[in-house]
Amino acid sequence: MLVLRRSDLSRQNFITLPNFLTYLRMASIPVIVALLMQPSSDFSMNLAFLVYVLASLTDLFDGFLARRRNTVTSIGRLLDPLADKLLTAAVLIMLIPHGKVSAWLAWLIVGREIIITGLRVIAVGQGYIINASRMGKNKMLSQSLGFIFLLPAIPHIQHSLDVIGIVFLWISVFLGYYSAFDYFTNFYKEAKRREQPIE
Repeated sequence: MLVLRRSDLSRQNFITLPNFLTYLRMASIPVIVALLMQPSSDFSMNLAFLVYVLASLTDLFDGFLARRRNTVTSIGRLLDPLADKLLTAAVLIMLIPHGKVSAWLAWLIVGREIIITGLRVIAVGQGYIINASRMGKNKMLSQSLGFIFLLPAIPHIQHSLDVIGIVFLWISVFLGYYSAFDYFTNFYKEAKRREQPIE
């Protein structure tokens, strides 16, 4: 877990290039929501797919740039998973009226994200940030692949795309709850460690 200090909240840490890419990912959310609103057309679905792919690429590049430029910040580590969760929730909810995602599958995924976001808020209140685990990153990758198959409107292969997309979402459910257990375990261990008196 990463400790959050007052100095991490400086303006300089907020305006780094990697964080700017995270802001762009957040800004893509209302665009995707508008494109997926009913009634929608094949064109709007495919445009939403394109915007989502571009938003997902910012997720790849922000971490790469932060490490390459040595500009990894606590704010970035906090905002990056938050942007991912907001984007995931928005796409899932908007796909329900299209009949591509069942409401209860969306609830399982979004519910997990809300729980982990709550845990991260509690952790920040204690002065540290829960970093994304490898399992959590694999969960995000599975979700992204699921949306990449579910969003395009290609009539002659639509059923196959939708089936593959749902399979990836179910994989993300398994990985998501497994990583959630890991996050809670690590948080508990860190909290107990901090309670121990310094000898």
